[in-house]
Amino acid sequence: MLYKDVQPSRPDSWERQFLKAGVPASLTDWRDPQRKDLRQALSRPLLERAIGVIYRPETERSSHYFEAMLAEQFDAMVWIEQTTPVTALPLPKSQTLEPEDETFPFGI
Repeated sequence: MLYKDVQPSRPDSWERQFLKAGVPASLTDWRDPQRKDLRQALSRPLLERAIGVIYRPETERSSHYFEAMLAEQFDAMVWIEQTTPVTALPLPKSQTLEPEDETFPFGI
């Protein structure tokens, strides 16, 4: 298990827009018909970052960013500015991992 520092968000990303808003945690829901202005503002294309089990900072733009129009693709957005990594549960003493187990099913 490795802990990695995540690079700052790109200026052309939704992440940066939420960061600039200055609210450390929020739920933004634009499903209500009265939120037409919000849906319109969130319908412009910007980059969205997805980080999962694998994080490759050296190829971050191509590996982790995709173009997103939030209001067209999602119903709401949960924003949490700062999180901490999870701690893996220990394996039973009788169990060991093979190298391909770490990338299953892609390491097959």
